[in-house]
Amino acid sequence: MSSKVIIVAAGRGRRLGPETEDIPKCMVRVAGQPILHWQLRAFAAAGLSDIVMVRGYLGDRIDGGRAALRFVDNPDWARNNILASLLCAAHELPEGFFFSYCDIVYTPGVVARLCASARDSAPVSLIIDRRWADAYQGRTLHPVSEAELGRTEGQGDDLRVVRVGKGAVPREDAVGEFIGLAHFSAAGAAALRAVWDKALAAGGWEAPFGLAPRLRQAYLTDALNAMAEQGIRLRPVFIDGQWREIDTPQDLAAAQKIVAGWDGSS
Repeated sequence: MSSKVIIVAAGRGRRLGPETEDIPKCMVRVAGQPILHWQLRAFAAAGLSDIVMVRGYLGDRIDGGRAALRFVDNPDWARNNILASLLCAAHELPEGFFFSYCDIVYTPGVVARLCASARDSAPVSLIIDRRWADAYQGRTLHPVSEAELGRTEGQGDDLRVVRVGKGAVPREDAVGEFIGLAHFSAAGAAALRAVWDKALAAGGWEAPFGLAPRLRQAYLTDALNAMAEQGIRLRPVFIDGQWREIDTPQDLAAAQKIVAGWDGSS
């Protein structure tokens, strides 16, 4: 199992309004510390300290505190999306890696569950929250239509995510929401890179890809769906809460109350 973590933190975070006027989204403070520091705390508890940040908007203001960070720049961050940002770090992928969105907070226990799955050598492991609907109560600025819901097939050791993403899975078919935290083994990373290279060769940056109108605007979930269609197993790792996405001021206010109650072993 690789101990590398790649956090994509290139976007503007415009929906947080004045919170991101002077700092990138990952540095917005929740319950006394930046989102990034909550993430680093969770990874450190699992012994993961090789942290790569893909940065863009105000990237020079990312501060890891006591953690040593390595940076990869996405100079075209304003025109592309998560998948393209991740592939800016293509040279970091081959040995496998943990992956995280920059605007989510989670307890150390969530990372511990992901590590346990990673040790079983699944090509890709995705953290899926079964209690996802709880967080959407009163969440009017980020409605259910924006949830990255996942659908599974199979049982036991063959259980796999076969479809995931915004608008990809009807609510009634969803087993939960992909939170934006994952692990790719070396084989999973190679499959991801192959999907990307094929898409670039087939149509370039401006051609449609998955549910995205053009490749440069694709989400990670568009690549995950392409991998699933090729038979690559995406293993669901289920949790019940223990995380929050911070996309709007409404999300930030809700997270302040929840995260303040977390302890070091949650």
